[in-house]
Amino acid sequence: MKIKGKVKALVLALTVCLGATLVGCSGNKTTKIDQIKKSGKIVLGTSAEYPPYEFVIMKDGKEEIVGFDIELAKEIAKDLGVKLEIKNMDFEGLIPSLKTGQIDLVISGMTPTEKRKKEIDFSNIYYKAIQSVVIRATDKDKYNSVDSLTGIRIGAQTTSIQEEIAKEKVKEAKVMSLARIPELVISLKTDKVDAVIMENPVAKGHVSRNSDLTIADIKVGDEDGGSAIGVQKGQQDFVDAINKTIDRLIAEGKIDQFVTDAINLQ
Repeated sequence: MKIKGKVKALVLALTVCLGATLVGCSGNKTTKIDQIKKSGKIVLGTSAEYPPYEFVIMKDGKEEIVGFDIELAKEIAKDLGVKLEIKNMDFEGLIPSLKTGQIDLVISGMTPTEKRKKEIDFSNIYYKAIQSVVIRATDKDKYNSVDSLTGIRIGAQTTSIQEEIAKEKVKEAKVMSLARIPELVISLKTDKVDAVIMENPVAKGHVSRNSDLTIADIKVGDEDGGSAIGVQKGQQDFVDAINKTIDRLIAEGKIDQFVTDAINLQ
């Protein structure tokens, strides 16, 4: 009987210890916000060739990544009390880099499509922009409706919403997908494509710098879309913090100001 009593006491003691351990583990669960604050920095992934969202300028003899997406990232870092580190890469590499933990978030004019939502989570929409079709100025009368684009060569950024629009909304389109917008613009200017689909603020920037290009009077895409911030799956605390910053900036009218300031930098 004494042995059985000791066994029972031992089992009870182990049960109590195990319960305390589990509670401790649960209570000490490290969140994404905890990880970021511990590291003292937040790592942004972007593709800096998409003005006015993000692009490179020369400042004091050095390259600097600027744009209204960058200003948004700075505000998120400030609200979390950490420094901002920027990693510039091709657009198609952003989601894979996010999923493998090389970056903490993606801000790169990215539309939260259903396909992308299967891979990563998104914040609220922080900016909405219509899609535009950039063409050579000499073709302005030639391309004036979606139907007029049937069967032509259309350029779009690889893995972008514009690529999906070209493939799904334009009949028989011959889509050329390239990693960078400047490469698409050059392709248009050198007659390798007949049109390029890009967001309106981006289109305006390139047209303003290229007198031989213009924006066609054509509406394409879903005007209910917009840009959101991407994070790894399951980081709801991080999403909540990002949304808090977005809500503040929208309420203060800062997003529109960031867009204006970025356009003036081009």
